This record gives sequence, structure tokens and C-alpha cells, in this order.
Amino acid sequence: MNAADSLPPALQAQLAAARAAAAQGRIGEAERHFRQLVGHLPELTEGLNFLGMCELARQQTGAAIVLFERARQVAPDDAETLKNLGQAQRRAGDLDAAVATLRAAVTREPDYFLARFHLAATLEQLQRHDEALPEYFRALRAAQQRGEWLSEASTPPGLRQPVLAAMRYVDQGRHALFDGAIAPLRARYGAAEMRRIEQALAIYLGDAPANYPHPAQRPLFMFFPGIASQAYYERERFPWLEAFEAKTDAIRLELLNLLAADHGFEPFLRFDSTARVEDYLRGREGQLAWTGYFFYRHGERREDNCARCPVTIAALDALPIVRIREHAPEVLFSLLTPGAHILPHCGVTNTRLVTHLPLIVPNDCALRVGGVEHAWQEGRCVVFDDTYEHEAWNRSDRTRVVLILDTWHPDLTAAEREALTALVSVIGDFNQKTGVR
Repeated sequence: MNAADSLPPALQAQLAAARAAAAQGRIGEAERHFRQLVGHLPELTEGLNFLGMCELARQQTGAAIVLFERARQVAPDDAETLKNLGQAQRRAGDLDAAVATLRAAVTREPDYFLARFHLAATLEQLQRHDEALPEYFRALRAAQQRGEWLSEASTPPGLRQPVLAAMRYVDQGRHALFDGAIAPLRARYGAAEMRRIEQALAIYLGDAPANYPHPAQRPLFMFFPGIASQAYYERERFPWLEAFEAKTDAIRLELLNLLAADHGFEPFLRFDSTARVEDYLRGREGQLAWTGYFFYRHGERREDNCARCPVTIAALDALPIVRIREHAPEVLFSLLTPGAHILPHCGVTNTRLVTHLPLIVPNDCALRVGGVEHAWQEGRCVVFDDTYEHEAWNRSDRTRVVLILDTWHPDLTAAEREALTALVSVIGDFNQKTGVR
């Protein structure tokens, strides 16, 4: 039970008066009320925090710390108390203690952007820039997602200049971090070879417009300019296709063994947020509409799955598959049950193309990319750019299975592939630190 709930009616009325005075900016009156309340109820954390902030405003840092420490003893997991104590410790020059306290606050409440902002500022003061940059970014992003810190009107006056400074810090820091990923390659291959990489990075950072070639193309992550852009690609561009297709019967046999054993298939879509599978996928009630047997997922090789399909994995290992730590490739047997419909959506980047090797294709199954429909043919690959809006369906009464894999866009040079691997890895590491998916 909250300590305030145990107050008798008279003190409850005084607490209400204190809160009203504070809300209306009558700080002196609110302080008098809270001092009286804390005298009656020493464990009133709300009062201790208010009085501590008053002392902090008067530059009485030591007195503020005493009050915040008292509040922490009463409620050691209260993020507001920890944020206040961290601020006071920073003012007192005890920066390491401030970092520890503010980290405790955001550990308890990860979306508490003000505590995270003070943590970032303290890390910056300590010149721990590798840590400060993602904390600032995450604080700013969390605030703006809640409609705050978007303008002067949505930013408290006392925070306007620090918030603007943090925005400049983040902008400069991200530019330096991401450019640092390609700087060694610029030195090795020359500036001309990195020109399109730099253009892609400028688009990603919002420094240049994307100018997508087609209205149906909307990459969710990165757009690479200056390469061919089309929904479907001609077979002639992929000299490895025929040799890969020649393995269709052997690959299908391994698939059929897996299906007979009902082994290793898992839902393709997984969400750890408020997003719903139903927003992306339709299927018959009681059925898993879309499952996959993954050889690679998010760049991680599934060794057990690979071992069960030696012919398939040997064929895949011979292909120019995209390999970026924790990102690519995504390679799987993709199973759509009868009645399943993967709803229109766009992929992440045009630097890689998606190939389907159809293995089991009943009638009334199709793929649509950029508004153009394609009917799969068993044993004949189709290559497409999934940054174009696309969808797929199975309107038959049998299961449809294709082998899906990612390969580099053929217009990319070897140096550009190397640079993209380095750049995407660094961006991914940064995004992971900031909670960006």
C-alpha cells in the first residue's frame, strides 16, 4: 500500500493541496505543505522527492541527496526517486554513482526517457561517448514517440537547450559512427568506389531523398541508389540458377522427409510488441498459416536443420547468398497451408534480392510483386525485389512449399558488398543498443 493511502482525512486534504499548489507553480506553498506531511509521515516518498528537488533548485546538493536517499530506503525500486538521486549525484560531481543510479532507473522503467536523458548526459560528461550516443538516441526517440520534445511547445523550457544539444550530438555521432564503418574501405578501394554507399547512407540518415524509381517500392530499412530497380529479374542475370534448379528433385526429397516426420517447422511471424500476426497474415481458423524450416534465420545458421538436409545445404552453400552478422541470410523451406494469404508488405533493402525455388505448388497459388502476378512453377526459380509491395496466397486445398533465399543484387560490386556488410553490421549493433528493430 502507498504511504499516502494511510494518511488521515485531514492530511489527505493537505496532500491534495500540496499537489494542486505544485501543479499551479506555487512552489513555496507546495513545499510548506510537503514539509508538514513528511513530518507526520517520514516515509512519504512523494514528499521526500519534492523537497529534494526544491533543495536541488537552491543548489543545496547535499541536502537534496539526503532526502532522495531517504526516499530510496523507503522505495528502492522507484524510478522517479532513482532519477532524482542520480541528478543530485551528478550535481555533486559523483559521476560514477550517478551513472549507476540512473542505470538502475532505466532498468526498472526502460521507457523513462527523462532518466535516460540524464544518464546520457552523465556519460557524455565522463567522455564515455560510445555509451552516451545510444542512450541519447533512445531517450529522444522515446520522448518523441510520446509527442514530447518535438518542438519548443512540447519541451519544458529548462530542457530546450539541452535537448537541442543532444539532437546535435546524436546527429554528429551517428554520422561519425556509420561513416567510420566504411572509412577503411574508402581508403582501400578509393572514394569513387564508395560513392553509391555514401549516397545510400545519406538517404538512410535523412540527408538526401530516396527518389524511389517506382511508387510500389518502399524499403523499410535502406535504399541503395544507382542499381537496377524492377519487381522481377531476368534469369540471365543469375548464371547459377540452372545448376541450382537441377537439384530440385533431391531437395524436394529432403523436404518430403521433413514433412513426413513433421519436424523442425516453426511459425514464420513472431512478435514481441503490440503488433499482431493478423495484420500481416490470414489463414483458416485453427491452422498455422505460414511456417518455415530455417537453415538460416537473421543470419544465424541452424546447424541441426542443415545437417538433416545435406543436399539442400550443399546447393545453398554454392550460391552468392548475403551474409551479414545477425541480419542475413534468411533461408528456409516456406510452407503455406490451404487458405493462407500473406498480406501486402515491403522488405527491408534493395541491396539483396529474394529467390524462390518452388518445390510443391498446387493450383491457385501465386505471388504478386509490384502489382504483377506470378504463378510458381515447380523447379523453376523466380527472383524478385521484395522492397516492392508484394503478397502471396494459397487458395488450394493442399500445402504449398518453396525454398526461399537471399542473394546480393547483381549490380553491386565486390567492394560495395563488403562495405554494405560492414555498414549494416554497425547500424545493427547501434540499433540493438537503442532498442530499434
